[in-house]
Amino acid sequence: MTGSPSAARLQEIAEDVYAYVQPDGGWCLNNAGLITAGGSPALIDTAATEARALALRKAVGDVAPRAPRYVVNTHPHGDHTFGNRFFADEAVIIAHEATRAEMDLAGLHLTSLWPGVCWGDLSVELPTLTFREPITLHLGDVRAELMHLGTAHTTNDTMVWLPDQRVLFTGDVVMSGATPFCLTGSVSGSISVVERLRALSPKIVVPGHGPVGGPELLDTTESYLRHVQRLAADGIAEGLTPLRTAREAGPAPFAHLLDSERLVPNLHRAFAEAAGAAPGHPLDIGELFSEMVDFHGGLPHCAA
Repeated sequence: MTGSPSAARLQEIAEDVYAYVQPDGGWCLNNAGLITAGGSPALIDTAATEARALALRKAVGDVAPRAPRYVVNTHPHGDHTFGNRFFADEAVIIAHEATRAEMDLAGLHLTSLWPGVCWGDLSVELPTLTFREPITLHLGDVRAELMHLGTAHTTNDTMVWLPDQRVLFTGDVVMSGATPFCLTGSVSGSISVVERLRALSPKIVVPGHGPVGGPELLDTTESYLRHVQRLAADGIAEGLTPLRTAREAGPAPFAHLLDSERLVPNLHRAFAEAAGAAPGHPLDIGELFSEMVDFHGGLPHCAA
């Protein structure tokens, strides 16, 4: 059934390259990637719960010659990293150095936001290899370029680009059918990063959540973020708060995207940036999350 671990599917998107997609892509239902070329598999992100991480491990085992030798975390959020522990015995875990620091600081905090979720036996398994400048994994005939292009979904997002296959794994910088989210990142920074991703001319885009697509996913993400900037400019001109701006605007014209309540923290980011705050400038995350819950009329559903 949709939302259960059994609904996830591993789909081959290029030779020896796979996307692991968890429907419906809402809160904590993230995607992962797998490269099996060369006999040393690399996994891109893991999953939020013990059950989902074990389902991912089984799916990988069905197509890979051995357990992943590398695990790349695209950013620190628990839905993409909590499953690390189920691969760590065999794999080197790789991330941007700031991703490691943020994971260490956050711990299992995500689990406290949705206490009704069956998270399972989790612990934080930190990356063992970190980078600042771009690095490349050579996996048989596949080159996987790991790049940090600036503050976007977080301050430390990693893109995984396969130039020969023209496949791009974006992490949560890009969503498919779900609302972009800049709670700890930047609206303006996300737009800049998306523009840089478009310049790569990807053929296949694997977003952090939702169905695999093409460069149109970049266009939708940018359109939404520019919409947020326009709403913020109007709200500031009218003397409104971000929450009031969100209430008056509503989700249109992006009501078709899941998790529309993210508009509230996104507007907080856009308001702050319009006032001169730098991308990724610390905001009161607890307050932003509380306002998002208020706007939604309760805690958003998490099917993890």
